[in-house]
Amino acid sequence: MHPLRMFSAAEQVALHLRRELARGHWVGSLPGVGTLAGDLGVNRKTVEAALRQLEEEGRLVGQGPGRKRRIVVPDGAAARPMRIAMLEYDPMGRTEGYTVELNHSLVAAGHTAFFAEKCLVELGMDVARVGRLVRQTEADAWVIGAGSREVLAWFCTQPMPAFALFGRREGLPIAGTGPDKVPAVIAATRSLIRLGHRRIVLVVRRERRLPEPGRAERAFLEELQARGVPVGAFNLPDWEATRAGFHELLRSLFQVTPPTALIIDEAPFFVATQQFLAARGIRVPQQVSLVCTDADPTFEWCQPTIAHIRWDPAPVVRRVVRWATNVSRGKKDLRQTVTPAEFVEGGTTGPVPRA
Repeated sequence: MHPLRMFSAAEQVALHLRRELARGHWVGSLPGVGTLAGDLGVNRKTVEAALRQLEEEGRLVGQGPGRKRRIVVPDGAAARPMRIAMLEYDPMGRTEGYTVELNHSLVAAGHTAFFAEKCLVELGMDVARVGRLVRQTEADAWVIGAGSREVLAWFCTQPMPAFALFGRREGLPIAGTGPDKVPAVIAATRSLIRLGHRRIVLVVRRERRLPEPGRAERAFLEELQARGVPVGAFNLPDWEATRAGFHELLRSLFQVTPPTALIIDEAPFFVATQQFLAARGIRVPQQVSLVCTDADPTFEWCQPTIAHIRWDPAPVVRRVVRWATNVSRGKKDLRQTVTPAEFVEGGTTGPVPRA
């Protein structure tokens, strides 16, 4: 008969954690030492000793003092279902066609996908408030829609996996995808310049302008300069992202020397601009040309047709689902991809009006 072996408290905790890891109780990273100690009713030193055992076995990887330990999943392991929180830019993002399709695709892949209680606009794009929301939400991974650079940089410092859906992700260690609008914006700008336009304004949200212009915005300004058009704040104006702030911007633009062409980011702002112009008897495209940087289903019903930028959302959805699969298998995935976008000519652009 083999002698009876008495397991230490740390070994018992390690055995319990080993079993929970094997059945996929946690995904991505283990809870912190304090949380585990409270859940298991043991002291922190016992938990620390147990976690060191699991690190030595190669089941966990430490990520520095105060950071949660990353779970190492063996090669070939099956994907584990995850709770994926979707943090949208604004409430309208929850009803976008690609968002609905993404939600369905993640669920079809075996995950639980849900919208966070608040969106980035409601949180004021404030990192501290975003952090509180994340800590209060039971999620294994996050998809962030159109996050500012500050918000995405914060997610890069957190132990849970995160994915940047659009947003200012360039150069950050975070997985991401979105349309590459640079060639399309250049094509739209060149088209307007060929029509004689020089007073061209690009209207985008603050997150696309600050702390410095994004890639598409820089391409727009550089294309104007390359064509001999002086650039300044007029071409990429600052404005407050509220309904009142947007209409104040339009009033100020058309007060003295109005633009002859507007490139409007996002379909809701494009529609609001059309309404503003119609209310003042400003005709499109006879007096001002309009381009929208996104497609919208309602554009199919418009006459004249809408000049806009379009892109296929299918590769974007597939990339997010692939990331979720990789992460659920314990694979680190920080790859960023882009999908092509193209400028579509339309009846809302025309020659520059004669003085």
